[in-house]
Amino acid sequence: MNITTGQRGGGKALPYWSRQSGFPAKYSGLTMMFKSLFELGVAVVLSLSVLVAAHPGENLSTRQIRDEVDNAHVVNIINSRALEACQNNPEVKARKERAIARRAATFARLREERGLNEGEETYEISQRHNNETHMYLAAWLHRRSVADFRKWAALSHNKTGSVDFNKESTNSEIFGSNTSCILTPDNANGPYFVSQEHIRTDVTENVPGVPMHIELQFIDVNTCKPATQLLIDTWSCNATGQYSGVSARGEGGLGTTYLRGVQPTDEDGVVSFDTIFPGHYQGRATHQHLIAHVGATTLPNGTYTGGRVAHLSQLFFDQNLRDAIEATAPYNTNRIPKTSNLADQFTGYAATSKYDPLPNYILLGNGLSNGLFVWAELGLNTSSNWDYYAPHASTWKEGGGYNNPNFNFLAVAFPPPTHG
Repeated sequence: MNITTGQRGGGKALPYWSRQSGFPAKYSGLTMMFKSLFELGVAVVLSLSVLVAAHPGENLSTRQIRDEVDNAHVVNIINSRALEACQNNPEVKARKERAIARRAATFARLREERGLNEGEETYEISQRHNNETHMYLAAWLHRRSVADFRKWAALSHNKTGSVDFNKESTNSEIFGSNTSCILTPDNANGPYFVSQEHIRTDVTENVPGVPMHIELQFIDVNTCKPATQLLIDTWSCNATGQYSGVSARGEGGLGTTYLRGVQPTDEDGVVSFDTIFPGHYQGRATHQHLIAHVGATTLPNGTYTGGRVAHLSQLFFDQNLRDAIEATAPYNTNRIPKTSNLADQFTGYAATSKYDPLPNYILLGNGLSNGLFVWAELGLNTSSNWDYYAPHASTWKEGGGYNNPNFNFLAVAFPPPTHG
C-alpha cells in the first residue's frame, strides 16, 4: 500500500456525452436509460426485468437469493471478526482518545480562524420530524436496506446542542461517537468521477456556499488498525447542483476543478478537506462522494495516478441540516425540486443494521455562514478491488481535463456487494 512517486504524460481530448443530447452512438438504449436514472430520477420507467437482473429486488430468483445470502454472510463474518479484534483492544481505545482530542482541537481551531469567541453561542438547527410517506423502488433497494437507513435517519447527528460554553462540556460527549471497526458498505460511484485530481486539502476555489470542514478516519476491518497510506478522493456538486471536471452539458466543464481533491491518510488513517456543503440536483439527495485508492502513485505536479479502488461511497446528511442550508443563498436559487434522503434511490445502499451512514456534525458559530465541522469513521477492506465499479468520466492531466473514450456508464449505476 506504499504511495510512490512518478511522472505523467499528456493526452488528447476526446468528445464526450452531454446532459441533454446523450452519448456517442455506441452508448444508446439501456445506457441512456441509466443516464436518466442519475440525472432525471425516473427509474420507474425502466424495465423491471432489467433492474431485477442488474440488482435484485422484491422478486428474486433462486440464484439471486443465494448470491445475496452469500454476500450477506461474508459481510457479517467480516464485521464479527472486526468487532472481536476491536473489543477491549488497547490500541483501539488509544485511537479513540486521539480522535476525541483531534476533533476538539479542530473545532477550536476552526472557530478561532473565524474570530469566534470562546463564550459565543453556536447556532442551533430546529428539529422537525418528517412524516412524509415515500415510495421506494423495490427493484433498486431491498426493504431491509431501506429500513436500516430509516433507522439511522431518525436519529439526530447534530452535536451542536452538546456544547455549553457556560459550563464544562466533556469532549467525549461531543466528539467521542462514530468510532468503530464496522465495514462501511460501498455505494454506486455515479457518472462524474474525475481521476488523477489534485492532492490538496482546500478544494473550495472560492465557490460560494456554507463552509464545511470534513474529517474522515479510515480503518482496515481486517486488522482494526488505521488504514494508512491510502489516497482519498472526494468530490461534490456546487450549491446549485453543477459538477466540475466533466463535459456533460450543464456541468462546469473539463477545465474546472472546484470541489474536487485528494489527500493521503496519515498514521491514524485520517484525512481532512475544506469544502462547501453540497447542493442538490434532479433525483438525488445531498451527498458527498468518496473513493479510497490503494497503491496509488503521487506525481511531482501534485496529482496522482494508478492504484486500485478499495472503497467507494457517498456521505449523506441529516434532513434537518439539509433543509436549513437549502433555505439560504445561493442554495435557494436552485429551482430543481429537492429529493429527500428517504426518497433517494441510493441512500439505502449506505446503511446496514450496524453501520450508521450519516456523519456527525457541529455548527461552528451563531449562523450557518460560519460553517460546520463534519466527521465520520469508515471501515474498509484494503484488499478489495472495486475498479470495475469506479470508471472515470474524465482525467485531469497537463493542460486540463480529458474525456475517457471508454467510459462504462453501466458500471457506475450499482455498488459492490458489501451491504450485508
